[in-house]
Amino acid sequence: MHKAQSGHFYAIGIGPGAPDLLTVRAVRIIESADIILCPQANGSNRSLALAAIEPYRHAQEVMTVNYPMQRNGDQTQERWNAVAEEVLEKLRRGQSVAMITIGDPLIFATTSYLLTPLSAALDAEKLHLIPGISAFQIAASRFSEPLVQQEGRLILMSATDLEAVANALDHCETLVLYKAAGVIDRLRELLDKRELLATSKLVSCAEQGADELICADLQHWQPHPLPYMTTVIIRVASKNWQPENR
Repeated sequence: MHKAQSGHFYAIGIGPGAPDLLTVRAVRIIESADIILCPQANGSNRSLALAAIEPYRHAQEVMTVNYPMQRNGDQTQERWNAVAEEVLEKLRRGQSVAMITIGDPLIFATTSYLLTPLSAALDAEKLHLIPGISAFQIAASRFSEPLVQQEGRLILMSATDLEAVANALDHCETLVLYKAAGVIDRLRELLDKRELLATSKLVSCAEQGADELICADLQHWQPHPLPYMTTVIIRVASKNWQPENR
C-alpha cells in the first residue's frame, strides 16, 4: 500500500483528465498527501488536473501555481525555482507534497522544471515520480492501429519546429507530434507534399467529453481553430519485417 510520507515530494501523472484513468498508486498518494500542488497557466481560471482528481481529494491544502506559457527557458525556470523554495519549506516542516500534472510528469510536463531544483536539494529517496497515460497513448487508443511494431521506429516530438519535423519524417515509421494546434495549416502543407495526409490522424482534448475531437484522416480535415492539447499521429511507412536468412 503506497501512502504519502512526511517530507516527501511526489510528481504524479494523472493522464488525460479522466478520474478513472489514474493509476491506483496515483490515487493513493493523492488521497494521503498533505498538499496538492496544481500548475495553472496564467490567464486560466480552470484546472483540468484539479478537476480530474476531485473524487480523491478531501481537506488537503491546494497550492495553485500560476506560470507563463512561453518559449523562454530561463524565465520559466526562474519561476519554478521560486516554487521549489516554497515546496522545500513545506517538506522541511514535515508535510508531503503531491504535484499533479496532465499526462506523464516526464513528457512535455511543467513538472520537469520543478524536478531540476528539487533533485539538487532533496535526498533521492524523498523524490518520487508516478507515471501517467500520456497524450500520445490516449490519442493512439482512439484508432485500431498499433503505433509501432517489431523494429519500427517511433519518434515523439513537438510540432513547433517544422524543419525538425520534416527531418524526423525521414527517420521513423511513426511520428507523434505534440503542440500541433498552432502549426496545423503549415503542417498539413508539409504532409501533403510528402503524400502523408491520408495516413495522418489528429486528436484534441481526449477524454474531455464534448470537447474531444477526432480526425482519422487529415486529408479530409475541415480547418478550424484547435485547442492547445492537440496531438497528431503520422504513419510514415511500414516495413515488411522478414527474418533474415542465416
